[in-house]
Amino acid sequence: MPEQSNDYRVVVFGAAGVGKSSLVLRFVRGTFRETYIPTIEDTYRQVISCDKSICTLQITDTTGSHQFPAMQRLSISKGHAFILVYSVTSRQSMEDLQPIFDQICQIKGDIQKIPIMLVGNKSDETQRELDASEGQALASKWKCSFMETSAKMNYNVQELFQELLNLEKRRTVSLQVDGKKSKQQKKKDKLQGKCSVM
Repeated sequence: MPEQSNDYRVVVFGAAGVGKSSLVLRFVRGTFRETYIPTIEDTYRQVISCDKSICTLQITDTTGSHQFPAMQRLSISKGHAFILVYSVTSRQSMEDLQPIFDQICQIKGDIQKIPIMLVGNKSDETQRELDASEGQALASKWKCSFMETSAKMNYNVQELFQELLNLEKRRTVSLQVDGKKSKQQKKKDKLQGKCSVM
């Protein structure tokens, strides 16, 4: 099956309640909801820049439960980049990421070329079970990048997605859609200095 070059698929994994949907919604819509609503699977789209042209950033927010292994495998096989989320308030949520990471390695093969971000969410919480150093240690072991975020406080959310795109080595991807602006600017510059008679 040919690779769709106009899509860049990011898959978000993590245990139930770690804040996957909150991170995605904060990034895509700029909103945060206090109530927890379990997700089966949602996909969000946002326009980004890919190799100096426009493409779609497709973010798949997966279920926190392990009820749907076939969906999980499909998400991994179609994904270009992965965000593995745990909550800094739950050591178990970090441990729950190991089988998902193992499955990404199994399906994708050489993961050195695949952007993976390990994310410790809920960094605003005072009842922590995990220090940032523990997240950093796991990221070093997995040879991936690490960042702490807070969807609630909108801390490091935009930076998380930008950093993930920066890790992509196969093509240039960016949240800044500057190609569009420059065309509009060129048009504007062309029109400047010309007068219209009506």
